[in-house]
Amino acid sequence: MFLIKSLIKQLCISIILLLIIGCGNKKKSELRWKKEFYQIGSQSSPRTADLNNDGILDIVIGAARGENKPTDQGVLALNGENGELLWQQDAKDQVFGSATFHDITDDGVSDIFITGRSSIFMALNGSTGEKLWEYEYQFENDSILKYAKYNFYNSVLIPDQNENGYPELLTVNGGNVLAEPLSEKERFPGVLMILDSKTGEVLTADIMPDGKESYMSPIYFKQPKTGEEFIVFGSGGETISGNLYLAKLSDFKKKNLSKAKIIASEEGHGFIAPPSIADINSDGYYDIVAISHGSTAFAVNSTNQKVIWQINVPDTESSNGFAVGNFTEDSIPDFFTFVSHGIWPNNTGSMQIMIDGATGEIVYKNSLGCTGFSSPVVYDLNNDTIDEVIISINEFDCERGYADNSNLTIENKLIALDFKSKTANRIDGAMSFKNIFSTPWLGDLDNDGYLDIIHVQNYSSNGDLLSFLGMQINSISTSINFEEASPWGSYMGTEGDGIYLNDKN
Repeated sequence: MFLIKSLIKQLCISIILLLIIGCGNKKKSELRWKKEFYQIGSQSSPRTADLNNDGILDIVIGAARGENKPTDQGVLALNGENGELLWQQDAKDQVFGSATFHDITDDGVSDIFITGRSSIFMALNGSTGEKLWEYEYQFENDSILKYAKYNFYNSVLIPDQNENGYPELLTVNGGNVLAEPLSEKERFPGVLMILDSKTGEVLTADIMPDGKESYMSPIYFKQPKTGEEFIVFGSGGETISGNLYLAKLSDFKKKNLSKAKIIASEEGHGFIAPPSIADINSDGYYDIVAISHGSTAFAVNSTNQKVIWQINVPDTESSNGFAVGNFTEDSIPDFFTFVSHGIWPNNTGSMQIMIDGATGEIVYKNSLGCTGFSSPVVYDLNNDTIDEVIISINEFDCERGYADNSNLTIENKLIALDFKSKTANRIDGAMSFKNIFSTPWLGDLDNDGYLDIIHVQNYSSNGDLLSFLGMQINSISTSINFEEASPWGSYMGTEGDGIYLNDKN
């Protein structure tokens, strides 16, 4: 068995978490359950919905045996109460996307839309896991959709476009895995798409205006004051120049992305991490905050497309999205993310940065762990009005690159960063486990008024940091009062749409 019993004792919750909130609360923080899986791992991030009508949120996550390997366990649904498997669904390749939820079967249970490599985009019945529809590539003769045969990235819901009573799905397809780094050969334009959530039919599609590839999950938002509908999407890759675009949804519906406005650009790097949407100038309109793979952070006023602030972190790269929260003493949302030293695939360490949303100034830096692509989540753990960030980090020899397969000692840790006290407090951890991509989930699973944490760890017994050898999904029940939803409680925000929760109307 890959899970050696002697490691189990390392999975207990650190006493430091109790010290964060004091000793007056009688409820204990504890590992509620841990579910182990063999021969698979995950780069997906957990999302939650009540799938069995027991009043407790259940967990949905994508999984894989590895790239280009089919598995019977491509999508997993776990009972939120005890971690038992509710159902599983097969997949032809790696399911790295995170679930989007909406009830399209009209049974009162959320159904699931999830994405991955090799054109994986499927809708699953939330109650049973049965496939409702699956994207099939059959567009060799279509001038646009002929390129939509690569990876699908996270989808977001947009309003009903074909008047069938169900919202639609906005996503992007792109990224030829066979293309060589630093080469423009075999790189094809990313395809932005709208699919009918009920049937999977492609309603609208267009290629990136610059003809570049795309890896960035798109964002949809409606301006609070005017009701105007916009989408934000990006092009380029780790070594390919790209742009960040703002377009009207109405233009995209007409397959006219050429009208999209470039709101940020980066030479030699593209935009991979999805942007965050929040009002940072207190004018009642959403603004766009994004970071390029070249670690240039941009805050852009969406009403006039002017840059509010811009900052670069030299000699680093970033594929990690921003978490949004109140990390400083003012009322303007602030932004936190990871950047990596060096050049992929030879990144040599991680730096955590927090940017003051009002000024664009980096007001916090740390260098915990090695390069990883899990994004942060946010909650005010000690009720001091300043949010903390919870991050998943990996401790190993950071000087080794991801292409180095020599043996290593590795430990995965779940850490809470307190910006007020400038401390980093360990919540959980395990030796011989890693987490390279999966973002934790924060919320109240069982509606008992206390914060719960779901996080994923992949087993590591050799030097290959990207291999899948087994994993465990952990549910932590804390003694922290859950008085309101986390402002940024999962990958791409609490509702998975990139919009800062406290700004929603």
